[in-house]
Amino acid sequence: AQWLTIRRERPDYVVLRGWGVMNPVALKTAQKTGFPADHIVGNVWSNSEEDVIPAGDAAKGYTAITTQASGEQYPVVQEIVKTIYGAGKGNLEDKGRIGSVYHNLGIVNGILNVEAVRIAQAKFGNRTLTGDEVRWGFEHLKLDPARVEALGAKDLFHSINVSWDNHEGDGYVTFQQWDGKKWNVVSDWIAPDWRLLRPIIEKSSEAYAKEKGIKIRTAEDADAVVSN
Repeated sequence: AQWLTIRRERPDYVVLRGWGVMNPVALKTAQKTGFPADHIVGNVWSNSEEDVIPAGDAAKGYTAITTQASGEQYPVVQEIVKTIYGAGKGNLEDKGRIGSVYHNLGIVNGILNVEAVRIAQAKFGNRTLTGDEVRWGFEHLKLDPARVEALGAKDLFHSINVSWDNHEGDGYVTFQQWDGKKWNVVSDWIAPDWRLLRPIIEKSSEAYAKEKGIKIRTAEDADAVVSN
């Protein structure tokens, strides 16, 4: 019914906010109704190989937003391939997934976890950390473009700088387009309009905290770390 409405209204673009099997189904249905895939833009939950491969030719030209790029060309990915999979280690059964959206997302998450622990240990000591100490590390996570490049991840993701009152970080994203076989990055890294978004987020958060009786954290609260 939705695609019949789209065919009738004839919008210039359609934003696809899908999940799982609904993404390839949407792309196939768009093709049947004559809506071009290169005028459909997917969100972060509609940006993987699993979302486009089942759709076949219907997905060719489809564009989606992403927080990290796909591909195997990044030094950190190449190092993992050499030292882990090349040595017969790891539990990745399908090596074809190397460089895929979700595989690279896992690598980025690994980088964030290790960097947060490294930052926390620099403050609290090279020992087993408490959960609160690791929380402090995450809230002081600083990954500028220079550090990202030093980690072998230049262009894999942009930068992530987190603080106690901003768990989202810089929010840079890029757009990728499916050519029928692989994703290709088709834009620069784009930052959100925080001057527009931040007041909306804070207003909503403050209203929720008031409704639920939640005390709003302060910088002092964030630095009150529970250690062993």
